[in-house]
Amino acid sequence: MEDIFKGKTVLITGGTGFLGKSITKRLLELEPHAIRLFSNSEVEHFQAQKLFQDDRIRHFFGDVRDFERLKQACKGADIVIHAAAMKRIDLIEYNVMDAIKTNVVGTMNTVQACLENKVEKAVFVSTDKACSPINSYGATKMLGERIFIESNYSKGPSKTVLTSVRYGNVIESTGSVIPFFIEKIQKGQNIPLTDKRMSRFIITPDRAVDLVFTAVKNGIGGEVFVPKLKALKVVDLIDVLREQYGRGAGIEEIGIRPGEKIHEELVNADEATRCYEMNGDYVVLNQIDDTPVEKRYPFLKGKRPVDFASYCSRDFVVGKEEIKRILGEAGCLGKGATCEI
Repeated sequence: MEDIFKGKTVLITGGTGFLGKSITKRLLELEPHAIRLFSNSEVEHFQAQKLFQDDRIRHFFGDVRDFERLKQACKGADIVIHAAAMKRIDLIEYNVMDAIKTNVVGTMNTVQACLENKVEKAVFVSTDKACSPINSYGATKMLGERIFIESNYSKGPSKTVLTSVRYGNVIESTGSVIPFFIEKIQKGQNIPLTDKRMSRFIITPDRAVDLVFTAVKNGIGGEVFVPKLKALKVVDLIDVLREQYGRGAGIEEIGIRPGEKIHEELVNADEATRCYEMNGDYVVLNQIDDTPVEKRYPFLKGKRPVDFASYCSRDFVVGKEEIKRILGEAGCLGKGATCEI
């Protein structure tokens, strides 16, 4: 994996966000020439400057809505990781047009900036919400995936490879429910839960970075890489946290919020027919390219699509002991836990 970044200039849109900082931390160990953090948050740039005191890091203040600024930031970049997005489901439901400007138009700008600057490879960071979307956030990210897929086949003579990753809820990311639940439990307050049937995929920050790096290494263009993940029932997560931090808190069922699903999908039924297992991950092939699979992906020769009807969190839940193990590995349980919002 080291060779794919050695001596390279990497641009990360949304680079001062949680994923951007996680990627940067790992990249610094892989001998890149430079890491460009592109973000419209002055405060987050300041925080990232304090966190990463390394002269290989460049801070680019800008917005993905601004094509000219983005094109300037992409100049001379070898690899682009497009992680910038509006992500708050409830807020987006009331600010749809702004979300389209960032998540859709911003993605179009990113693709065009990459093509014009002859970037070697660009990775779009998507979400499980993009799979069979029912909310505006998921719809914009689904369109982002489509933009990367379609652009890979309408780019003309450009050699830029455009690929995507899709995953679930990052345990320690901004807005994570775990610190919120812990705070409620420690104060003895009721924990608000929209629906007790709810299940979710979970992924650690390191695993999310691994998936992005896998896409950089293996993507040939137009596919979506999906990790093999565990899923949990949210009520089981709450029980594990109550056992650790105090049982005084109860659960208050408050009803589903606008745009919220009971269960999440990472691969839907239609995609499952063109989804293949690949070195511990899955890869969903696109419908545009009708080249035989073994010619596009020699390492998939002889393999058949996955045998599940869909990759839904409801069908892959683990028990409480496994939840404890996952949270423990992520540093979210016990004395000295570092899991933060």
